[in-house]
This record gives sequence, structure tokens and C-alpha cells, in this order.
Amino acid sequence: MITRKELIKKYLDFFKSKGHKVIPSASLIPSNDPTVLFTTAGMHPLTPYLLGQKHPLGNRLVNVQKCIRTTDINEVGDSYHHTFFEMLGNWSLGDYWKKEAIEMSFEFLTSKKWLGLDKNKIGITCFAGNKDAEKDEESLKVWLSLGIPKERIVFLPKEDNWWGPAGNTGPCGPDTEMFYWKDKEIEIPKKFNPKDERWIEMWNNVFMQYNKTENGKFIPLKQKNVDTGMGVERTLAVLNGLTNNYETEVWKPIIERIEKLSSTGSERIVRIIADHIKASVFIIADGITPSNTGQGYILRRLIRRAIRYGNFMGLKNFISKVAKSVFEIYENNYSELKKNEKEILSLLSGEEEKFNKTIEQGEKELKKIIGEIKPSVFGLKGKDKKPEISGKIAFLLYQSYGFPLDFVKETAHRYNINVDEKEFNQELFKHQELSRTASAGIFKSGLADNSEKTIRLHTATHLLNEALRAVLGPEVKQKGSNITPERLRFDFSFSRKLTDNEIKQVEDLVNKKIKQGLEVKKQDIKLKDALNSGAQAEFGSKYPEIVSVYFIGGFSKEICTGPHVKNTREIGKFKIIKEEAIATGIRRIKATVE
Repeated sequence: MITRKELIKKYLDFFKSKGHKVIPSASLIPSNDPTVLFTTAGMHPLTPYLLGQKHPLGNRLVNVQKCIRTTDINEVGDSYHHTFFEMLGNWSLGDYWKKEAIEMSFEFLTSKKWLGLDKNKIGITCFAGNKDAEKDEESLKVWLSLGIPKERIVFLPKEDNWWGPAGNTGPCGPDTEMFYWKDKEIEIPKKFNPKDERWIEMWNNVFMQYNKTENGKFIPLKQKNVDTGMGVERTLAVLNGLTNNYETEVWKPIIERIEKLSSTGSERIVRIIADHIKASVFIIADGITPSNTGQGYILRRLIRRAIRYGNFMGLKNFISKVAKSVFEIYENNYSELKKNEKEILSLLSGEEEKFNKTIEQGEKELKKIIGEIKPSVFGLKGKDKKPEISGKIAFLLYQSYGFPLDFVKETAHRYNINVDEKEFNQELFKHQELSRTASAGIFKSGLADNSEKTIRLHTATHLLNEALRAVLGPEVKQKGSNITPERLRFDFSFSRKLTDNEIKQVEDLVNKKIKQGLEVKKQDIKLKDALNSGAQAEFGSKYPEIVSVYFIGGFSKEICTGPHVKNTREIGKFKIIKEEAIATGIRRIKATVE
């Protein structure tokens, strides 16, 4: 048996031996990618460096990154889909290319010193090419040179073998994927078929050759990058000869806790509850609270979905009890869990209590709908036609009360009423599209683009951060920012509403520093030295051992990835538009520059 801890150590040690520097897992809330609500892959925290900015630790990096993906939420509960997962990744920022990346992947997978997998059970996919990019013959040659037979290599289209950008623009390129035959009973077929579920994807090497522009063109990148990923959970399952990820040590304690609390419930429902609670714990640990917008909306949906499925099993007031298992698995690896444990458990319990009241209202509404539909049976033509709850109504119950479609169907069928699933799925799809559109521009310290206006606003957030501390005191800590070409949004910790006079003082101080024409300089120094020098750091963020610190005259000193103006006079006139509360103890300022 190989443990999670052993797997991660082997991976990091292997790439350290190849000249890579270890970087910490970034927050689940993206810092430099304006296109996603959550960090869905290791590349998001590295976006500025993939586009050419120099990383303080060099051009070979490796880490294990915590990730959240919600696009596959309906697949959760099968053998390998999860909302929260850990991704092992290594990067080349303009250094090695396809040959070296593939050779390193193959060595780690098959060498007895490392994972020792059977190379005769490996299948490969490569990019088939299209009008925007050529067929990846280069990767094919490397795989053949390593002894992978032609019948085990398949070329697939863009839908299968292309990565990124996560949004409409950004770095992207073809990938080559490694699969492994996991069935012990059946002899491995001579020809590789990636659609056969007995082949499981183990590793993905992305070759970032292009930058997709706003007009849809794919421009070759001056700096070609390698971005790889290997899921911890599925790798553990393969290495330990398990049939699915939920049998591994990172899931068993949570599942066993749920089963101990209730003996009823299908395997799929138990997995969904375990998945959603784990993801919720990690999202809250990174500073998100349940709400009706953005990341808070996703969090609330995950918690409520877990509660509803728990109700199917007869579970009440169970969320925080199950969540304790998550801490037992991960708290020694993620300090944010241990540090915020009481707050996380309290928030989960409070959300469950509030939602139970909402459920009562929702059940009344559903019964009312059923009561209105049932009498219409007598007006229907044809004996075999049943009354039906429309998909729109079912989706409204899902959106307003958190009722999964399964719950609406189960209740409706008790009264011999159908539910229009097709229409429900259409409504859900439309909603997901809107959510993806709304997620554009939601990030912490990255820029929506590299336009002059956003860069001016970005530098203004540094001045605002320091001005707030000067006026309100040292209790102010940055909790995140969002910058578009129209305005900046800055979140910070503070216990009360600002007075009109305090807002004016902050605004005046920022404008004073702008008029002084302070020089903006960058310096790469050790994280410990940066913090000891008083450099501001974003609350809850993790940084590598070497960081970039931006100095604005003698006024502001902050760890950041940039970019910035060279002199504060370039910013223009600073104006606060709005100040408001967004959560207990968290305030938000919206401002612009002219």
C-alpha cells in the first residue's frame, strides 16, 4: 500500500531531483486568472508566469495544488469524479519542452525507484490537429522512442486533447495523456481504446504553445510552457489496486462516518454527501461564506445538496459531525483547516439550521404545486396520460429551496405525477451558462486584462490598502480584490461601517500619494525577509520562499505578482464609489480612477 503522504513526497522528490523548485498550494480562490470562480487546475495561480513574467523561484516548478471543479457535479458519485481534489503538477516556464516533459512523466510512472507501474499497461492520446493548430507528431515520436507501440497511441480531436484557456482568452495548447489498464482480471487488449472505462487517465502533459486572443485567434507564445497534472485520488486508487477513488484513505473516514450515522442510503448518495462536505470545508477555509452570488453561491449549493441527500438517509444535524473527518485527513497538510476549524464547523451547522427552515417552506410549496396539478387528471384525454410538474417549476424548486431533481421526482411519483426532466436539464444548462458568464472577472489580485486602465487600478489598490490601515488602524487586512477596466473592488477585514469622514480621509490620502509622484519598484526577496520588513501580504494566501515585493515610495510595501505603473502620477484621480458590508467583519470598497 502507498499512502497519500508517500505519493506526494515521491512526486516532489522526483521533480526536485530534476531541478524543480517546490511552490505551495495556492488558495482555491484564483489570484491571477480572471476567468474562473475557483482554482480548477495548478496553472491558474501561475498565469502571469505562463505569459512571460519571471517567477522568483526560476523556470522549473512543482507542487500539489488543491482544486475545485463544479462542471462535473452531476457525475460526482461515480468511481472518480470529485468536486474537491488534489493535483500533482510540474511546470516548465520556457525551459524544457515536449521531449523532456514526456520522458520525465514516463520515468516517474514506470521506474521501480518511483511508482513502478507496468509500461505494457500504458495507453497514450495525442492531439489530432485542426485549422488552428497542427497535429502533434512531435509527441508521437517521443512516445515511440520510449517503447510505446503504435497501437497503444491514439490521436483525438480538440475536445479531448486540448487544454485551456479556462475562459475566453489566455495560454493554451495541445496535450498528451497517459492512461493505465486497471482491470486485473481481464487481459490487456493489444489496441488502446480510451473510451473503454477500464483504461483510466493517469497524467496529462499540456504544451502551452498558443495564446488565444479576444478575437479568437491562436497566436504562438514567445515563451512555450509545459503544464502537467496527475490527480492524487485516482493515482492512489490505481497504485493500491482499488476499484474506485472512494475506497482510498482520503475518502474512507468520511464515508464511514456517514454510514455510522445512518444505515440507509445508496452508495452514490453517500459519496455525494462526502464529496460536497469535503469541498465545502476547503472552500470555507479559504475565506468564502455561503451567499447568493459568486463563490458563496456555489458553496451554499454544495452544502444544501449534501443536506438534502442526507435527509433522504434520515440524517439531521449531521454536517459538522461528518466534516470533522475532513480535518482528520488533511489538517496536518493545510494549516488553514486547523486554524479555522471552529469557525468552519460553526458556519456549517448554522447553514444547516437555516436551510432546514427553508426546506419546510419548500416542501409546503411542492405539496401546494402537487395539489394544484392533481385535480387536472380528470380533464386529461387518454387514460395513460399522467399529470406533470414542468421542468421550469422543478428548476425553481431547485434554485429557491435547494431541492435536487431526485427529491422532486421522488415526492411527485408518490402522487403518481411525472416530472419533465428534459426541460429541467435545459433550464439547468441555461443557468450554468449564465453562471460561467458571470464568473468572468472574478478573481483576487489578478487583472481582467493588461490594459492601461486595469494596471492603474491595480496600483491604486496598493495605495488604498495602505490608506485604510493609516486611517482605520492595523486591524485592516486585505481579503481579496477584483479589478475590471471600469473599477476596482477591494475587500478587507473591519468590524464596522466606515463614516463619511473616514471614507473622505482614505480617498484624500490615496490622491495625495498619487500627486506626490511616488516611484513604483519591484524586488524579489525571501518570503521571511519580506514579512519581517513589514510587507503586506494577502490574508490566507500562501507564498513561495522567494516573492516579488512592490514598493511605492516609502508609503506602501506589498507582496504581489504585478503588473503596476512606474509612477503614481500615472494613476489619475482616485474616487471611492461605494463602501458596504459583504459578510460579518468584512467590508468592501468599490472605486475608480479618472
